[in-house]
Amino acid sequence: MKVTVVGTGYVGLVTGACLSEMGNHVVCLDVDERKIRLLNDGGIPIHEPGLEELVRRNVAAGRLQFTTDVAAAVAHGTLQFIGVGTPPDEDGSADLQYVLAAATNIGRHMTDYKVIVDKSTVPVGTADKVREAVRAALVARGLGEMQFAVVSNPEFLKEGAAVEDCMRPDRIVVGADDERAVLLMRALYTPFMRNHDRLQLMDVRSAEFTKYAANAMLATRISFMNELALLAERVGADIEAVRKGIGSDPRIGTHFLYPGTGYGGSCFPKDVKALIATGRENGVRLGVLQAVEDANERQKHVLVDKIVARFGEDLSGRTFAIWGLAFKPNTDDMREAPSRVVVAELARRGATLQAYDPVAMKEAARVMEGTAGLRFVKSQAEALAGADAVVVVTEWKEFRNPDFDAMKSALKQPLVFDGRNIYDPALMKASGIEYHGIGRGARA
Repeated sequence: MKVTVVGTGYVGLVTGACLSEMGNHVVCLDVDERKIRLLNDGGIPIHEPGLEELVRRNVAAGRLQFTTDVAAAVAHGTLQFIGVGTPPDEDGSADLQYVLAAATNIGRHMTDYKVIVDKSTVPVGTADKVREAVRAALVARGLGEMQFAVVSNPEFLKEGAAVEDCMRPDRIVVGADDERAVLLMRALYTPFMRNHDRLQLMDVRSAEFTKYAANAMLATRISFMNELALLAERVGADIEAVRKGIGSDPRIGTHFLYPGTGYGGSCFPKDVKALIATGRENGVRLGVLQAVEDANERQKHVLVDKIVARFGEDLSGRTFAIWGLAFKPNTDDMREAPSRVVVAELARRGATLQAYDPVAMKEAARVMEGTAGLRFVKSQAEALAGADAVVVVTEWKEFRNPDFDAMKSALKQPLVFDGRNIYDPALMKASGIEYHGIGRGARA
C-alpha cells in the first residue's frame, strides 16, 4: 500500500519505518528541511533503540522516503497519517495548529479519495475539526464534492521501546465510520496481526478518548505510588515491599507501580493536562487527574528536599554527581524530565553539578544551557570525582551495579540519593554507604 506520514518525530518516524518494514511504500513529509536533510543523509534525529537500522534498511530497499514536498507527499498515499506534535497550550489544552495545518495541506493538494488518519494524540472532537479543515480547502478549490474519510488511530508507543510496540502491538485502536476506510486500515494492519486479531474498531470519538484515558491511568498509578512512598517514609514502611505486596494481586499488577522522582516525557504530562482541560471545557472537574498532576510536580522536588535536609539550604561549595538526565532510560528525550527540576533547584542553591547520561548529553546541554555550576562529563566515574554525593535520577542499566568501593573512594563522603530505588538499602548499609531512597522508611 502507498502511505504518507506527515511528521518525522517519535510518532511519525517510527510509524513510517514500521509500515515500510511490512512492505508498504511510505513517504514521510516534514516542513523542517534540516531534519529531512539529516534523514536523507542517513542520520536519525532521535534516539530510539532499533530505529536507525529499521530506517536504513527500508530506505535502501526503496520503501521509505523523506521529503519536504507537500504536493508530492499528498499525491503519493491513499492513507495520509498525521503524526505531528500537539504541544500543550497556555491553559493546558492540546495545541492543534500543526494537526490542522497538515489537514489543510492535504485538502489543498488531494486529487482523489484519501483516508486521513489522526495518529497524533488529540482531544475528543479533533477528527471533526480535521474534516472541516480538509473540506474547507477542497471547497476553496471548487472540489467540495470530493470524497475522503477521517480516521482516529492513536499510537501506544513507549519511548525506548517504540519500535517493538509498533511491530508487535498489544492493540490497534481504529475509530472510523467509513466502510472503505475501515477496509483499508484493516488491510494495512493485517501483517501486524498474524497470530491474533488485535484491531479494536470503534467510533471516532471513543478512539480519541481511549488514548488519553490510557495515559491518564498510567500517570495515576505513578503518582499514587509516589504519594504512598512519601507516607511510607513517615510511618517507617518500605514502599518496595508494599509495591511487591500489592503488585502480586492480579487485579492490580506490577506495571507503573515504581516510585521515583515523578513522570516526564512527551506524553504523560501534556496528556494529563489536556484531559483536565477537556473536562473543564465540558463542565466536568477531573479532580483525580488534577491531584495526579499536583502530586507529580511535588515529586520532582523530593530529591532536592532530601539533599537540603541533609546539607542545608545553602549548597555553595557542595558538588553533586548527577547520574541520568533523560526522563527515562533508552531515550534522549528531556521533555518534562525530572532532572531539569533537580538540576535547576540544586544550581539555584549554589551547588556545583557533574552530570552524566549515556545518551541524552547533547539534548540536555541544549535545554540546560546557561545553568550555573553545571558541567557535563564523559562517564559516571568522572561524575563521582570529588563529589559530596551521587544523585541517581534516571535508572539506566549501567547504574544498577556499580563498583561501590570505587564509588566510596571517589566521593568526599559515601552518600547516595537514589531517586529510582535501584539499590538495596541493606546492601548500602553493609557497604558503608549512607543511603537515601524514595519511601524506604523501614530499611534505610
